[in-house]
Amino acid sequence: MDSLSQQQLVNKNGQLISAEVALQDADIVCYYFSAHWCPPCRQFTPILADFYTELKDNNAKIEIVFVSSDRSENDMKSYMNESHGDWMAIPWGSPITSTLKQKYNVSGIPALIIVKKNGTIVSTDGRSDVHRKGTACFRDWSK
Repeated sequence: MDSLSQQQLVNKNGQLISAEVALQDADIVCYYFSAHWCPPCRQFTPILADFYTELKDNNAKIEIVFVSSDRSENDMKSYMNESHGDWMAIPWGSPITSTLKQKYNVSGIPALIIVKKNGTIVSTDGRSDVHRKGTACFRDWSK
């Protein structure tokens, strides 16, 4: 979360919220690198949304931050409203997007990077974790 602490995040309604406030209760932060134009992303996003909703309904201390590779702000907004969970996103066009891609060595999408509150990387293949274990992977990530 260290890269984000001074940043603003945006929700589905276009409201800006400081990352510090948005992520303050999360022990686990998942960076979701994705885009609407990417068919594998569009397949995984509803699965991730269900995963997130189920965990949040059980008071899991997890947050997801969408890091968009969409070609326009409108594409990003429609993708978020169409199939995303109730999570935050890096504002479209923000330089932090490329910073995060470099930091976590993201070369393809979809990618789900799992990070503890202290910045420790837990998994660079969260997508496979979610597919294989469902919500049970949260317990592994929290260890």
